[in-house]
Amino acid sequence: MMEFSLEYFLQQLINGLTLGSIYGLIAIGYTMVYGIIGMINFAHGEIYMIGAFIAIITFLALGLIGITWIPLVLVVMLAVSMLFTAVYGWALERIAYRPLRGAPRLAPLISAIGMSIFLQNYVQILQGARVKPMQPILAGGIDLMRRGDFVVKLSYLQIGIIVMTVVLMTVFWLIIGRTSLGRAQRACEQDRAMAALVGVDVNKTIALTFVMGAALAAVAGMMVTLYWGVIDFFIGFLAGLKAFTAAVLGGIGSLPGAMLGGLLIGLIEAFWSGYFSVEYKDVATFTILVLVLIFMPYGLLGTPEIEKV
Repeated sequence: MMEFSLEYFLQQLINGLTLGSIYGLIAIGYTMVYGIIGMINFAHGEIYMIGAFIAIITFLALGLIGITWIPLVLVVMLAVSMLFTAVYGWALERIAYRPLRGAPRLAPLISAIGMSIFLQNYVQILQGARVKPMQPILAGGIDLMRRGDFVVKLSYLQIGIIVMTVVLMTVFWLIIGRTSLGRAQRACEQDRAMAALVGVDVNKTIALTFVMGAALAAVAGMMVTLYWGVIDFFIGFLAGLKAFTAAVLGGIGSLPGAMLGGLLIGLIEAFWSGYFSVEYKDVATFTILVLVLIFMPYGLLGTPEIEKV
């Protein structure tokens, strides 16, 4: 166990906010899909994993053709990852969810789990089971505080991750709150049949929701690739589970709740790993989830579901 110091606390706070931002971006995809169709997309973690692989492949392809200017490389990696994962998100909705939309809830749940296993093995076959490393391409940072040999660092990559998360959260909040697509999504969330009767294209709205969630997962996948520098075909399972936990903790169906849940889980993991045993950080996370749900069954920012009769 580490003794308490302000410098170490501040460093773990920065690490926790960075990790929580990534979890929050993935969790938004879960909560958007659940909010509209009432189903959990358990293949969402694999979409995030595919986004990470596409980011590395794009980076290598750009290097082969001689493009090495870092700002351009990052923009192209992000654009290509979002484009491809958006296609995967659309295909996932079209293949695994739309045909089962009127079926009992167990059927699409099994379909989603099946797609998760399929995508894991699909990537393993195409890319191999070995981890894929990536050299650091965004080095440097700001020294915030110093105490002896310990320096509190805020890297440029951490700044980029946190700023990107805030910007994307704001953009999606505005889309859902102030655009025709957002109004259609909120109408489908309340009553899909009535929304269709007043002219909302329900199939298109749901498909675009999957596309938007997949694009956010791609951003998280690219961030993880840059931050950790190594990925494999299995990273989507645990990250997806943590992001789903974040969505439930914050109140599934609530976008601010998903981001709040992601930040809380990131902070819990960072502080538990820093001050206690790193082996039990997941135990701490899920224990807090259970305690929150015991006293707040709908999560921190969730609202009770109203059954129509």
